[in-house]
Amino acid sequence: MKSFDAIVIGAGQAGPFLAARMVEKGMKVALIERKFLGGTCVNAGCMPTKTLVASARAAHVARNSAAYGVNIPGEIAIDMKVVRARAETVTMNARNGLIGWFAGMDGMTVISGHARFEDPKTVSVNGETLTAPRIFLNVGARPVIPDLPGVNDIDYLTSTSIIHLDRLPRHLAVIGGSYIGLEFAQMYRRFGAEVSIIEHGPKLASREDEDISDAIADVLRSEGIDIHTGASDIAFAKSSDGITVATDSARIDASHVLIATGRKPNTDDLGLEAAGVITDKHGYITVDDRLATNVDGIWALGDCNGRGSFTHTSYNDFEIAAANLLDGDDRKVSSRILAYALYIDPPLGRVGMTEKQARASGCKIMISTRPMSRVGRANERGETKGFMKVIADAETKKILGAAILGIEGDEVIHGIIDAMNAGTTYPALQWSVPIHPTVSELIPTLLGDLKPV
Repeated sequence: MKSFDAIVIGAGQAGPFLAARMVEKGMKVALIERKFLGGTCVNAGCMPTKTLVASARAAHVARNSAAYGVNIPGEIAIDMKVVRARAETVTMNARNGLIGWFAGMDGMTVISGHARFEDPKTVSVNGETLTAPRIFLNVGARPVIPDLPGVNDIDYLTSTSIIHLDRLPRHLAVIGGSYIGLEFAQMYRRFGAEVSIIEHGPKLASREDEDISDAIADVLRSEGIDIHTGASDIAFAKSSDGITVATDSARIDASHVLIATGRKPNTDDLGLEAAGVITDKHGYITVDDRLATNVDGIWALGDCNGRGSFTHTSYNDFEIAAANLLDGDDRKVSSRILAYALYIDPPLGRVGMTEKQARASGCKIMISTRPMSRVGRANERGETKGFMKVIADAETKKILGAAILGIEGDEVIHGIIDAMNAGTTYPALQWSVPIHPTVSELIPTLLGDLKPV
């Protein structure tokens, strides 16, 4: 049996950085990863997909260049092999960077293999047994495949496998109208494929307010994407030249099908029962406000704990655990203000409460909206789709939430994220003097237009 000061299972966006911090403190750490260092973000999520999004945007800009006085003769052609290779290069550079980083760390043992608990202090991997007083789980999540008629009879794609396509689909059917599905839908439409989105719910991006959801649908429809919401009785069948997707109201002749209906945690084969670790009905590991499980000496970080499903929340889990365990701090998950982005074009930046949540909270609220058509920078760039919205508490003057669907919305939202984390009231932000011409310069104006509801 090999003994360590800590064992980290899973090398996503929390585990490796926590392992590195512990090594810096002189600890002996084992980092176990069954597949690739970097987890979903590096290998099948943020980095490759946003690289693909950038290629798709380049194609879109080129096709529409005449509106800017730039004439490109001939048809804009997409070389999917080059597109794929570019995304793989970005992934491999990041993954190899982690490999090199860990190789230079005394005290770090990186093990490639599938770890399982033997008891609360012991795990087995590759026929060896390892023990440590502290064990951290950062095992991430994977696409979930719904039990729909015919789904096992077709060669469907997931968000993990679609990034390896090196041929353009004739017609991509996207099952699921949430964030992952929407990004791939617009991306492949811009590459030149016909695209249909099939969503069981009544609207796209169901977490968002109805006005945001409607605006997202308008953006996608304007680019020629076919949207079917409220779809039921979804079924699949092989056809002579692809796959038939049938719903209660539509029949789609697709060449490829992307299943993007959610993700589930990678916790079902860790032997958690041997350690006594509790999970909820969806398989997420139950943790307290400091990310500790019900078993002393075991923590769960990142997507597998159900307390966040983003790279930045996973990294923040590392920050919380490191601060509490190594720095004598007392940080809590409940102190985190949730923010995220949807990387369609234009992107959506979101923080805090939606309007629906704010209205249900019982607070006296104020709301302000502004179309992107009234933002100078958006007009100068010829990208005026979307709008900005902010919600505030009429009594405390604190900002409760905001949504910016529009050019650079994923960046502009950070001004509001920072203000909310600092506890700054909206009247104080109205006195800032932003740079012109930017999208962010409209934040004080947006706040100045807040009105009670």
